[in-house]
Amino acid sequence: MRPAEPLGDEERGRLLGGSHHDPHALLGAHPVPGGVAFRALRPFARSVAVTGAGLRAELYDEGDGLFAGVLPLREIPDYRLLVTYDDAELELQDPYRFLPALGDLDLHLVREGRHEELWRALGAVPMTHGGVPGTRFTVWAPNARGVRVAGDFNYWDATGHPMRSLGASGVWELFLPGIGEGALYKYQITRPDGSYTLRADPMARRTEAPPATASIVDVTHHVWRDEEWMARRAATPVHEAPFSVYEVHLPSWRPGLTYRQLADQLPAYVKDLGFTHVELMPVAEHPFGGSWGYQVTGFYAPTARLGTPDDFRYLVDALHAAGIGVLMDWVPAHFPRDDWALAEFDGRPLYEPEDPRRAAHPDWGTLEFDYGRTEVRNFLVANAVHWCQEFHIDGLRVDAVASMLYLDYSREPGQWTPNVHGGRENLDAVAFLQEMNATVYRRCPGVVTIAEESTAWDGVTRATHHVGPGGFGGLGFGLKWNMGWMHDSLVYVSKEPVHRKYHHGEMTFSMIYAYSENYVLPISHDEVVHGKRSLVSKMPGDWWQRRATHRAYLGFMWAHPGKQLLFMGQEFAQGAEWSESHGPDWWLLDPSYSAEADHRGVRDLVRDLNAAYRAEPALWQRDTVPEGFEWVDGDASEDNVFAFLRYDAEGSPLLAVSNFSPVVRHGYTLGVPARYTAWGEYLNTDAERYGGGGVTHPDPVKTEAVRSHGRPASVTVTLPPLATVWFRPV
Repeated sequence: MRPAEPLGDEERGRLLGGSHHDPHALLGAHPVPGGVAFRALRPFARSVAVTGAGLRAELYDEGDGLFAGVLPLREIPDYRLLVTYDDAELELQDPYRFLPALGDLDLHLVREGRHEELWRALGAVPMTHGGVPGTRFTVWAPNARGVRVAGDFNYWDATGHPMRSLGASGVWELFLPGIGEGALYKYQITRPDGSYTLRADPMARRTEAPPATASIVDVTHHVWRDEEWMARRAATPVHEAPFSVYEVHLPSWRPGLTYRQLADQLPAYVKDLGFTHVELMPVAEHPFGGSWGYQVTGFYAPTARLGTPDDFRYLVDALHAAGIGVLMDWVPAHFPRDDWALAEFDGRPLYEPEDPRRAAHPDWGTLEFDYGRTEVRNFLVANAVHWCQEFHIDGLRVDAVASMLYLDYSREPGQWTPNVHGGRENLDAVAFLQEMNATVYRRCPGVVTIAEESTAWDGVTRATHHVGPGGFGGLGFGLKWNMGWMHDSLVYVSKEPVHRKYHHGEMTFSMIYAYSENYVLPISHDEVVHGKRSLVSKMPGDWWQRRATHRAYLGFMWAHPGKQLLFMGQEFAQGAEWSESHGPDWWLLDPSYSAEADHRGVRDLVRDLNAAYRAEPALWQRDTVPEGFEWVDGDASEDNVFAFLRYDAEGSPLLAVSNFSPVVRHGYTLGVPARYTAWGEYLNTDAERYGGGGVTHPDPVKTEAVRSHGRPASVTVTLPPLATVWFRPV
């Protein structure tokens, strides 16, 4: 062994200072005249030796944790490093003897922004490389002067683990032998100005539970048991199938339960109530619980508050076993400014636009994504695919789409810059949403994407290749939340019955545009928080009237064209607003509570609504075409009555009648198709078992040859107060 040629001051300074783009050129083993030079960077080590078959040689101490020497060898041997510390001696593989563990095709796709399985290329990926088990760390940080890996395996001192730059891709890479599942890590990034920042991995598949912020190397061991579910979920298009959704905030549905404990309770509860799907408020990791998950820092990791990623897979599997589809809220509109996460990730705006006015989200104090940057768009598109492929998610409800689509969203004149055509549309966001939808639908059969879009943007659920009158192709979503129906109908039912006749059009207006998109009717968490009151508490009158109107409204909603969504707690008429700190008021269903029957009655109605809905194709088969709906009487404003027919694909009808006045209407005549001789009551929200007054039709109602509502035949019925009744031909 002889001393190696010392590093130049500049190279040494860059290496030790964490700003070297190619540490592998300096560290590891390299042929030199007269032998092979070895150099290791092991801070705090007393000595480092090279060992191998018949080989042990002590390296010279060059100071600052650098050890080097030259052995008279013809070729680089299969060697290890024997590192001696004050209290231990470790024999280790040298990370700097390995070629890059990321292939050229991966790098090409990353640079092109077309890597649809980006999580397989970036992040911490356990693997065997060169016959040695370890973990490949890769991170995109194109503005960084240098990147190093810090973790519990190096006592959070990143000095000894600098990463190499893989050229123009902006990706940095390092394979660390012996590091595996469960290791904690972050990236120490040297910014362009020479300062340091310690960042969680944007591609981390697992994280520490907040408020801790480290990323965790993860390996899945879950064995899926939902092959049958996955194979048949694409058999029927979602818009032609029953689709009723129970929206859940997992941390507060049953506070304190883990994913696995939830798997023992949530599927059974949702199946009993007959919902076809659950929608989970965001499960991606987020630092602030009060954001309900809508300010995401770990886009690829389920929140660790409730368990591991495999625990979350277990919950999804259990829901599928119960026949329940799993939708999740997905938030590509913005991200928080936490200094350990995505904001100015490598010292400059990276995931966000460079223009601070464009980057700042005016409503939430967060940052918007730069949808025009190929790598950022790839990060988000691949993320959508990731949840569907890796966690078998059946649908993505995309949050805050309107804030993405408009450059002037919540901005005053002078605070935004028009697009190249002088318009207010964010063309980059449009292209991103189109690419995301097209990619998800191509790669994940049976998955549905749902837009929370609150404006009249044309073509939200139109195919991306169909250009509309505005010159844009469709955004390509499968469904869209009908925020207009939600707002208008809640305004109507919140009025005193005597005033409802002046707001009658608020309940009928939705049918003017009902077929412009494929709609979901959402009574979501947003409608029962922050002073808006719970659904039953929005209703006027005494407790009986509130519950009756609540039930009548649900009956109207389940019969109206569009899919249904109901937030937890509203299925049993919880009187208090939702709070993420304690969740639904389950005690209302305790048999020892005096008013338990009132709440149980509403829940029984929801169960029966779902059962009747699923069994009656007229309520869902032609949801998105005008042929599936016909007004019987949409103008009975003086009576506060709405009556309409729904038709299935064979033309079989269902008659839905809602009476939003507190009086019984005897002898109420409604025009019906003449070919049916009698109509039987299918569901009545005034039934005594629901807590109603019991004004029902125990016997079929005969059709009479009396013209009414433009039809040659009619039925005469009794309408219960504040109730919805469904009739079918018998």
